Amino acid sequence: MLLFTFYAFIFIVVLQLVYYLFIFGKFAFAKAQKSTPKRIPISVIVCAKNEAENVIRFIPILAQQDYPDYEIVLIDDASSDDTLEIFEEFEKQYSNVRLVKVENNEAFWGNKKYALTLGIKASKKDYLLFTDADCYPASKDWITTMSSQFTMHKTVVLGYGAYEKVANSFLNKIIRFETLLTAVQYFSWAKIGHPYMGIGRNLAYKKEEFYNVKGFINHMKIRSGDDDLFINQVATSQNTAISYSPESFTYSQPKTTFKGWFTQKRRHVSTADYYKSFDKIQLAIFYISQLLFFIGAIILLAFQYQWIIVLSLIGFRYLFTWITLGFSAGKLKEKDVMYWFPIIEIVLIFTQLNVFITNLFSKPVYWK
Repeated sequence: MLLFTFYAFIFIVVLQLVYYLFIFGKFAFAKAQKSTPKRIPISVIVCAKNEAENVIRFIPILAQQDYPDYEIVLIDDASSDDTLEIFEEFEKQYSNVRLVKVENNEAFWGNKKYALTLGIKASKKDYLLFTDADCYPASKDWITTMSSQFTMHKTVVLGYGAYEKVANSFLNKIIRFETLLTAVQYFSWAKIGHPYMGIGRNLAYKKEEFYNVKGFINHMKIRSGDDDLFINQVATSQNTAISYSPESFTYSQPKTTFKGWFTQKRRHVSTADYYKSFDKIQLAIFYISQLLFFIGAIILLAFQYQWIIVLSLIGFRYLFTWITLGFSAGKLKEKDVMYWFPIIEIVLIFTQLNVFITNLFSKPVYWK
């Protein structure tokens, strides 16, 4: 039994080496990104439901973007707070703001995809740039840097949606590390030529991509996935680019309680069940290999079986993971989380296991 565990442990370390160096390394060791500004017309799409406190702070930042030709499409998804009234004031204040009012629809009640569809149809530009109501761009050149990755053939652009740093918060470091790791995965697979997801906090695509697949119709009944399920459907090696220069980042306020973050993770994980088969398999293999690495290490060290070799493999595994994620963290301005990497990784792995088990017995809550 221990012999089998030992060889299985070696295989897992090799498998992790393939993921971190040969797949994630495509992004980690990529050169700094250069962008050539373009002047293509852009519609910035923001969908909000009961986000009064956020939109009053962040929409003016969007209105200050240094870009020659863009509009802001504000979608109020039947809010019960003051969101609509605030949007109406913005429409009066800014000439490039377009307001879309969504009434409750019995067939699509509480479905963000329905609201987004109405906003996309109301937009006047051929290129769409999405962010959330609780997000703000890192710079006045956000639109410029994201749109610079569009070409004649590249009609989908995946961006990075970071979370704000909260001082003296270990939960914040966990959230930002998980966000970093997720970005490393979808950026790396996109560079390899197999894009599989994007995030609605920072995502762009040409409007024709939306109409070519009849919008969200294939997964309209799934409450989440207006970003990752759509990208999983339309993104290819030929039409997808990534944007990772710091000027292209967006920032959001992270959850401040473990319960809130855990609920958020449950939604994200449940959506992945609808990815293409290959994407589900590669994600499952990666996360299972992480879990089995720790289980195998604990068993072998507990019985002191080939402990010198086992410790050497553990050290080697941490060396290549730290290097790959360290370079990635540098690109995405998340270096500080790497100081806590070993501890955060363990917490995150077992949290994800808990999320998976919890989702087996109950469904997560979606759009407000």
